[in-house]
Amino acid sequence: MGPEGERVARVETGITVRYWAAARAAAGIGAETFASPLTLDDLRARILERHPGSDRLPAVLAVCSVLVDGRQPGTPAGEQVLEAGMTVEFLPPFAGG
Repeated sequence: MGPEGERVARVETGITVRYWAAARAAAGIGAETFASPLTLDDLRARILERHPGSDRLPAVLAVCSVLVDGRQPGTPAGEQVLEAGMTVEFLPPFAGG
């Protein structure tokens, strides 16, 4: 089939999680993928299960701002359902002004 007849499928393998600054240091990685669907609260629990050796990660995640696909999650945030193809970012407080 030529380019005109080709369809490009978006491959959605799961929920992409990105860690920034102190969250990245505590997790020991910059990004990882989790199976979907999950709520945001379930995702946090799975992150901690996946990184049992990090003493700092629970405290860091507790103070992080969270973005889902570049936006703040809806209210109540922990109950938001995350689907394959979504990106969740954990951003710790940054110093400075």
